[in-house]
Amino acid sequence: PLKQQLIHPSQKKIRMKGINLLPAVPLRKEPSDRSEMVNQLLYGETFDILEKQEKWSKIKLSHDKYEGWIDNKQWEIANRKNIKQNIISSLFLKKNNSIYPLGSFVDFNVSENKKTLLQTAKLFLNTPYLWGGRTCLGIDCSGFTQVVFRTAGIKLMRDAYQQATQGKKIKLADAATNDLAFFSNNEGRIIHVGIILQEKNNLKIIHASGKVRIDQLDERGIYFEDTQTYSHALHSIKRIVK
Repeated sequence: PLKQQLIHPSQKKIRMKGINLLPAVPLRKEPSDRSEMVNQLLYGETFDILEKQEKWSKIKLSHDKYEGWIDNKQWEIANRKNIKQNIISSLFLKKNNSIYPLGSFVDFNVSENKKTLLQTAKLFLNTPYLWGGRTCLGIDCSGFTQVVFRTAGIKLMRDAYQQATQGKKIKLADAATNDLAFFSNNEGRIIHVGIILQEKNNLKIIHASGKVRIDQLDERGIYFEDTQTYSHALHSIKRIVK
């Protein structure tokens, strides 16, 4: 007879929901502090525990199903009392001796968000680029679009290629403020995203590249005036906001 395979308790898959109660926590590609940060959890975000080890847990975020590893010292079990509801729409908010970044879920009342998507996006101008980042201390291109749209109650997936599957495809000639523009590499793979700004007949884009910045946009892609070069090749445009 076949021997029964023994599973170490630390490797057992369990059904449990967790919550992040720190301002921003790194989500790693592998269970190690030296592993690449692929994302960040903002305050109040919840997740399912897929696998729990001694020091690390593999999780799946509730809002966009993104997976990765989180340090076991940086999360708590979610329950009815600590689930958060309201969304922070200012760049950051200090309360109860804590600082909450934009996009965080909190359980206290916050000021009504009267900003447009573009006004919210401009709050991030000059924020340094950070792979996997989602705060004003560092943010990547798709983290930027995801957090900005969240303040308007619009759910975007995490990565640029995933966000490109959402919304309605439109032509460049019909592009308008708040549309998302996607950019590809030489192999045609989508690697970048930004938010379109329409100023009269001129199209621009606000995006995270080195820092959150505003650049020119045309049929070829993103044009950097400083270097007089194109940095990203235009792939497609999607309308998320009707």
